[in-house]
Amino acid sequence: MSKKRKFRSTTVLVVRKDEKVAMAADGQVTLGSSVMKNNARKLRKIYDDQILIGFAGSTADAFNLFDKFEAKVNEYHGNIMRASVELAKEWRTDKILRRLEAMLVVADKENTFIISGSGDVVEPNYGIASIGSGGNFALSAARAYMDSSKFSAREIAEKSLQIAADICIYTNDSIIVEEIK
Repeated sequence: MSKKRKFRSTTVLVVRKDEKVAMAADGQVTLGSSVMKNNARKLRKIYDDQILIGFAGSTADAFNLFDKFEAKVNEYHGNIMRASVELAKEWRTDKILRRLEAMLVVADKENTFIISGSGDVVEPNYGIASIGSGGNFALSAARAYMDSSKFSAREIAEKSLQIAADICIYTNDSIIVEEIK
């Protein structure tokens, strides 16, 4: 029985605070027990920089999903709720798409959604969402910062990703942050 080498990578976190939205991601991509790249870019701004997208999982699959999501956003005139639901439906039912191994987190000024290939479109609680191997570490840190600090959305996202990088072996401290103000 052969062991399939599995890509593990990424922590992506969205923080919504004081009418600002920040999305942060690390830059590490691993294959098995090796770091393949330490400065990958896992975030995009689309729709005239009004929408943020981040991914976790297989890079090629995620780029395919980025393109599909952007097409849905354009089709539904920037409505990320509708675009998310329509992408999730297509992703779940299409024979080729449903094999994609990635997750997306998307955000605009009003909404944040986590989208998966099983048809899930989840709007998280507390104005915070995370995906990827270090997602729960970053989420926990962000929740603590939200409740006990005056840090901005950007600062919370950066500090929380740094904590995840200190704990999760699939997350590094090459952190990129994008914002919607």
